[in-house]
Amino acid sequence: MARIAGVDLPNKRLVVALTYIYGIGRKTSESILAKAQIDESLRANNLTDAQISQLREIIESSHKIEGELRSEVQLNIKRLMDLGNYRGLRHRRGLPVRGQRTKTNARTRKGPRRAPGKR
Repeated sequence: MARIAGVDLPNKRLVVALTYIYGIGRKTSESILAKAQIDESLRANNLTDAQISQLREIIESSHKIEGELRSEVQLNIKRLMDLGNYRGLRHRRGLPVRGQRTKTNARTRKGPRRAPGKR
């Protein structure tokens, strides 16, 4: 089983297996494989050590992934909250940020319903 960026790649086609890494989607995995000149239909367990190191090198040099990307997203959200702008306030209050209605719906973001007297 190949291990790239701290993630064990499942025994699936490489295009799909690379998407298990946070920050790499379908299109990005296709471009990475094209850059490495590796066949997309190849399974992850059939990779040679040279191919694994080549993939690792391409991913680490040109893409933010896993922990680095997660921390950047968290810092961006924290920056919005510190600025005190509308988006930051919505993040702070745990409400939808992008203009969705909240009179009804938005239960995922707002959490479970509470009884009126319990607030």
